[in-house]
Amino acid sequence: MMMSSLPGTHIPGYQDQASVARLSYRQLGATDMRVSSLSFGASSLGGVFRDTEDETSARLVEDVVKKGINYIDTAPWYGQGRSERVLGRALKNIPRKAFYLATKVGRYEQEVGNMFDFTREQTARSVEQSLERLGVEYIDLIQVHDVEFCHDLRQLTDFTLPALLEMKAQGKVRYIGLTGYSLDTITRLVELLPPGTVDCVLTYCRSTLIDQTLLGPALSFFKSRDIGVINASPVSMGLLSTRGPPSWHPATPNIIKASAEAAAWCQEQGHDITDISVLWSLAMEQIPTTLISTANPVNMARNIELAQTRITEEQQKLVVEVMDKFFRPLAQVHWENLEVNKYWQEMAAAGLSQNSDL
Repeated sequence: MMMSSLPGTHIPGYQDQASVARLSYRQLGATDMRVSSLSFGASSLGGVFRDTEDETSARLVEDVVKKGINYIDTAPWYGQGRSERVLGRALKNIPRKAFYLATKVGRYEQEVGNMFDFTREQTARSVEQSLERLGVEYIDLIQVHDVEFCHDLRQLTDFTLPALLEMKAQGKVRYIGLTGYSLDTITRLVELLPPGTVDCVLTYCRSTLIDQTLLGPALSFFKSRDIGVINASPVSMGLLSTRGPPSWHPATPNIIKASAEAAAWCQEQGHDITDISVLWSLAMEQIPTTLISTANPVNMARNIELAQTRITEEQQKLVVEVMDKFFRPLAQVHWENLEVNKYWQEMAAAGLSQNSDL
């Protein structure tokens, strides 16, 4: 590979050039970020999936960047600041030019009453706190976290996003994004905002063997507006694995059952459903990057290895069989609104309301 085709984040002598050259890099919307097709989700550094050791996690981040992964995503919500703190510990040893950094505002604490706060004041405070925890002077992409949980989209259009635009004008953030599971809410919000306000969107579990909703009209909608698309969790937060999902997974019992059956069937065919799932998602060239989170060095090394290969004809055939056999027969392949409804039910039961500028 010629040096000119290496990403702008490549630093000769720091990264493993051979590893970088084997990865694919794609333009993220209209931004100046050319990102690795596989990106690193730092939620795992907050111990959200299993117990982790901070020093091991910090070394993992350094190794990931040296191998060419140049996009890192985190949030205050992940471990209630722990992910950002551990990431900041790692970033001290990494040249700032070597990575693009994304974090979020809006979702914070585990207690239902303090979980979300989209107010202008808290939004500005959150950016400053993230900058401090991460130990950086600027954040490449600041995202509004899980927009479908906001009590009123006017709160986001009139207060949250204007606060982020102020941070952008101050040079503290470079680009602005939205995240969420509900593609409908994200698209409605984009339509309410002036063109160019949103640079990127991140959605999760929507381009997988289970659910391909992202690949429909939503993707065309975002591309028509030069909005970069980030696809998170190609294994559908653990559904597409032999270990199975964590206990908190919001999927319905029929989806969990079908996923377990699909994983077992793939094993019988001599394949790991996780590998197949990751390869299939990474092959979607219309999606700039797919975000994967793990604090396990062995698993992350395997993911990078997968990103440096191509899905085979045999594996592609297996994908079609898995979809046809286990997921297409399902009446519903998503858990849209289940978490949102549960959140508002708990808020109502406690007699609480979200903080608001309205």
